[in-house]
Amino acid sequence: MAAIIGEYEKRLCGRFDLLWRFIPASDIKDESAAILKSIGPDDFAILLDEKGSAQTSMQFSHTLEQAVANGAKRITFIIGGAYGVLDDVRERADRSISISSMTLPHAIVRILLTEQIYRASEILRGGKYHHA
Repeated sequence: MAAIIGEYEKRLCGRFDLLWRFIPASDIKDESAAILKSIGPDDFAILLDEKGSAQTSMQFSHTLEQAVANGAKRITFIIGGAYGVLDDVRERADRSISISSMTLPHAIVRILLTEQIYRASEILRGGKYHHA
């Protein structure tokens, strides 16, 4: 897993710098409170949630582009715990996106997210990685 994520991070070459912040597993209330504390006031927060809206890779790239164009200092992706997140986190999120309607382990979500961030960066720069 780390090697796959590392490969996409290397390909990003500073276009998007990824910083992973892990919140220790606890109950949903404590996890949600810790998530909210870690989101800055100028962050554009995207909740990855099975109940979120489905987006194509093109739409995802435009979501990131718009966040940056609208002055987001940082884009924060939220991956909830085993029991999800409380409504406070959902309300703080600027977008709620579904990677899958299935519940997935964090490791797989991190791989998928990293690849999609790389794909979005390629779409935005007009690269050949994305074939649409």
